[in-house]
Amino acid sequence: MESGGGRRVTKLKLDENLSVLLKRTLSAMGYDVRTAAEEELIGRPDIEIASAAHREERVLLTLDLEFGDLRKHPPGQHPGIVLFRPRSLGPMTVNQFIERFLRSADLEDFPGCIIIVDPSKVRVRRPPSG
Repeated sequence: MESGGGRRVTKLKLDENLSVLLKRTLSAMGYDVRTAAEEELIGRPDIEIASAAHREERVLLTLDLEFGDLRKHPPGQHPGIVLFRPRSLGPMTVNQFIERFLRSADLEDFPGCIIIVDPSKVRVRRPPSG
């Protein structure tokens, strides 16, 4: 699916630890966004949130370190996970950090990857080739 600018529309799921206000910003950027809150996943185990994202073919955006565990969430076994590690956890700072990353990256280039974004670098764990 493509947006008006020719960029493919990526489907995203916002974990419960991200502000629901981020949905409006990301939707305006052309993303198809659903939140854990909309799907009554607040307080549910991480495995349920991961399963919902996988079922809906959505890349999961989160602050939860558990989603960076390669044993629990092996690359290639899900549509993708982006784990954000901003310096500050204030909602506005986090929202700006995520928006800045998504304006500079094309998630379509990272299917099934775990991407860990911190202020100084981006690490990508790709699915095994073959």
